[in-house]
Amino acid sequence: MMKSLLLAISIVLTNGLISNWAYAADDNTTTVEPAFVYYTLNPDITTNYVTLGKQLGYLRVQVDLMVATPSQLELVKHHEPLIRDAIIQIIGQQPEIKVKSLAGREEIRKQCLHKVNDLLVAEAGNKLVTELLFTKYLYQ
Repeated sequence: MMKSLLLAISIVLTNGLISNWAYAADDNTTTVEPAFVYYTLNPDITTNYVTLGKQLGYLRVQVDLMVATPSQLELVKHHEPLIRDAIIQIIGQQPEIKVKSLAGREEIRKQCLHKVNDLLVAEAGNKLVTELLFTKYLYQ
């Protein structure tokens, strides 16, 4: 009785191992490129913004760029100084109220995205950045 039970268990386990091995061997999946690639501008962008008083306002932003393909990512890396400059210029022109509000932050983000893509169209011939994200946003 014990031998037949052990035999039945070993048959079940063997069948399971064989089916897993056959499934793994039959896996004909092709490597798919990711739908998007992200690139983080390093270091974070730290700049001033316009305040109502005599004090300077500081904003530190970590910017991530979403790009459609790895080949476009190389072009974005090449034009990183241009992208940084555009973002710094836009932020430096913003009033304190806009910098500190959520709606203003979103408006600044969209302005940066449009400006970056306009510059990249002029330099590279097409829009390279699908989305521009502020993944860190600290103001003082």
